[in-house]
Amino acid sequence: QRFTSGTFCGTVELGEQYLCDALSKCTRRFINQRVGGFTMVVTHRVPLILLACGSFNPITNQHMRLFELARDHMHGTGQYQVVGGIVSPVSDGYGKQGLALAKHRIAMAKLALQTSSWVTVDEWESQQPDWTETVETMRYHSGRILKEFRKKLEMQREPNGNPPPLSSVSPHLKLLCGADFLNSFKVPGLWLDEHVEEVVGRFGLVCVSRGNLQPEHAVHESDLLHHHRHNIFLVKEWVRNETSATEVRRALRRGLSVKYLVPDSVIDYIHQHNLYTEDSERRNEGTLLRPLIKQAQPPGKSLDD
Repeated sequence: QRFTSGTFCGTVELGEQYLCDALSKCTRRFINQRVGGFTMVVTHRVPLILLACGSFNPITNQHMRLFELARDHMHGTGQYQVVGGIVSPVSDGYGKQGLALAKHRIAMAKLALQTSSWVTVDEWESQQPDWTETVETMRYHSGRILKEFRKKLEMQREPNGNPPPLSSVSPHLKLLCGADFLNSFKVPGLWLDEHVEEVVGRFGLVCVSRGNLQPEHAVHESDLLHHHRHNIFLVKEWVRNETSATEVRRALRRGLSVKYLVPDSVIDYIHQHNLYTEDSERRNEGTLLRPLIKQAQPPGKSLDD
């Protein structure tokens, strides 16, 4: 099941039609642009960038597979053209037990994505001194993408001062996640209601099913999620893959093989730096997750203030 809509939620206005009426289906062409490090393929569709936040401890083949599944699904809606993907590992301040240092998780993610032509690793979130709310990370990337988009338009402005063709359309940003992510909204103290509203309503979700989890139930049971169901895209994974980073770490601690669960380059890096041992698993042991601590504190000003 999937939720789609003819309306688009985003951080910028769509303005005029994406394609001029003069560009019919039989004559539309592709225009390649570099926007914020991504190759934009301009067609009749809304350009879309997928952002995945998480520990990536370590990154697995399944993490990367989510991007491919999501891209196929969003193309299948007929509304979007996926022009880029971002992997954003969480900072060391997250406080999760067994969390490897950000420098290692970043390095492994970059190794794993060397063969990808459209997904990149961004270090901004991982370099923050404290854990960063997902909504704040989305605001950052949305602002950066929009800034680069406008800069590119100015550079391409015609000599007579007119904007270039199709200049009214800028990329949208949506959060890519697994089905278990929707259940996190129900964890007491983990999310602020206004943050859920912004993530789902302003940006939107692309949620890939995982195991026996049924994300459509989470949408049905939440009034807030149901209200924004047009901006939640549920992707069915027909080829079941139960790989989890938790099980990968457990296998590594026990000296078992994780070949074909994570890329060989990542396995080599793990062994080279002696990661995911019994000692490393005790890192942050007994520490309360930073989100639970931070959300319990009086709210500060948002980035929009």
